[in-house]
Amino acid sequence: MTTTGETHRTAGGPWWWERRRSAVLDVGLAVASAVECGVEGVGFARDAGVPAAVGVVFGVLAGSMLVLRRRWPIAVVLIGVAVTPARMGVLLSVVGLYTLAASEMPRRIIGSLAGMSFVGTLIVSVVRAQQDAGHGNLVRVGDWFVPFVAITTSLGVTAPPLLLGLYVGARRRLMESLRERNDSLERELQLLAERAEERAEWARGEERTRIAREMHDVVAHRVSLMVVHAAALQAVARKDPEKAVKNAALVGDMGRQALTELREMLGVMRSGGGGRREPGAGVPLAAVGVAAAAAASRAVDEEDGPSLGDLDELVGQSRAAGMVVELLVEGDTRSYIGAVEQTAYRVVQEALTNVHKHAAGAKTYVRLAHRVSEFAMQVENEPPPEADSASDVRLPSGGNGLVGMKERVTGLGGVFVCGPTDAGGFRVSAVLPAA
Repeated sequence: MTTTGETHRTAGGPWWWERRRSAVLDVGLAVASAVECGVEGVGFARDAGVPAAVGVVFGVLAGSMLVLRRRWPIAVVLIGVAVTPARMGVLLSVVGLYTLAASEMPRRIIGSLAGMSFVGTLIVSVVRAQQDAGHGNLVRVGDWFVPFVAITTSLGVTAPPLLLGLYVGARRRLMESLRERNDSLERELQLLAERAEERAEWARGEERTRIAREMHDVVAHRVSLMVVHAAALQAVARKDPEKAVKNAALVGDMGRQALTELREMLGVMRSGGGGRREPGAGVPLAAVGVAAAAAASRAVDEEDGPSLGDLDELVGQSRAAGMVVELLVEGDTRSYIGAVEQTAYRVVQEALTNVHKHAAGAKTYVRLAHRVSEFAMQVENEPPPEADSASDVRLPSGGNGLVGMKERVTGLGGVFVCGPTDAGGFRVSAVLPAA
């Protein structure tokens, strides 16, 4: 990732400096300023009537204050303004103004100190120009010359460092803002990638659940009927009873094994049997697109799935297996969207399969109701005629049928209810929105 503004500040600088290079630069500037002020201190001592050593020491001390420019830029500018009447500290004033303008100080403080420096330089320049003119050092060219020289000198000392400092400070703040924005964008991209990974994992889980539900609804029902037919064959076989019983038992065993293996596979798929990924393992963002394409293809495939018109055939298959089933329809028959009709078919199919498994021989009622804005269905069976009738067939049960029905119905925004009846039977009810 791109380093932030804080990481650009390398550790190890002495005192208040963030880099050793900055410390070396400030010390070098302070030495140059001390030498300048020390040399100019000789003339100041002569004009003030004090020993030259005092002027030199004063100049060296004043010039060396430039080493504090990053820590206390206001103090450096004030010292530069204070030593301006002594005709020293040009480098101190210029670098101090630049540092102050480039810092994070409020603009009013920068403007006030820059104005003080300009006024101080202007006054000193006027006095010095008049003194030079009085001593005959300058040729008199008019009354405008002294103000012109003073203003030009003051602007030359204060304006360039002030403008350059403002530009450098604005550019520095812009770069820091861009770095922070870049870091923020990278964090957002990382968050989006994590969310995309979560969506891809969710899509894979949904796909596993959908496949498990489809396989359960399609295969389990037919295999259950096969087992029921095999059990009936065992009971009614008359010709070559030994061979018929053996073949029927073989069909029953095969059906039971197929159901057991199927439900084992469904259990693996529901628990994510594809294996756990290691933490940090990336998931291609293309997986989201694949999941979206699969969802779109499912919407098309659902149009070719079973519909309400196939319920008569479904009920007929159960009747052929020996179940007494009554189909009751209320309201005007009409068509619905493919998802609603397929879900209704699967609910009825699974409910009849459960009757074959757990209440063989029980009379069953399938009720369908076409309403204005919804479609309702109910599959209710009476208690089986014999308590051990289900045990004769010995159909294995994985417990996924009711879960799959509820997932289908609630996925379309419907309501699913199931449970035993007061008479000892079992009832499955579902209501689906018409659109």
